[in-house]
Amino acid sequence: MTRPPDGGRGGSGPSDETPVEADESPAAPDDGPAAPDPRVRAARPADADRIRELQSFLRRPNPDLLEYGLAVGSAFVSAADGRAVGYLLPVDAPNRPGVHLAELVVDPDHRREGRARGLLAAVLADATGPVTLQAHPDNDGALALYDELGFETVDRRADAYPDGDALVLRRE
Repeated sequence: MTRPPDGGRGGSGPSDETPVEADESPAAPDDGPAAPDPRVRAARPADADRIRELQSFLRRPNPDLLEYGLAVGSAFVSAADGRAVGYLLPVDAPNRPGVHLAELVVDPDHRREGRARGLLAAVLADATGPVTLQAHPDNDGALALYDELGFETVDRRADAYPDGDALVLRRE
């Protein structure tokens, strides 16, 4: 996982917005985790330029955090025809257990294909503590997906985005 360049002390903070639509892929059965999505893999150096392009879809991108995540190899991508069409950047919390999902985005041309669900499953499968993220309250598709995956809203951060508040979600 990635530790933020500022050591987790705040700074500008991760962008945390998740501009995805709810996936149409079926939810995992109640008796066990979903099978790994074969389209999801660890990001490679060759993916870096495309991931930077995808970051432009975020409400509040954090280029420094992304560069650090790429350098230490913590990002995951969802690929189509060998090209990254989505990515997720998990960040370790240096002073507490768990992981924060700092950035998650899927190209608009590849939404509603189960890609966000696959990226999330890759991190959730290995999480050894709570998983947190934040999302815009108007991002209904993403919020529905997070609800399906067991996330609960635990806080609201006023004016976290240029266009409004952010909801903080957590999954134990």
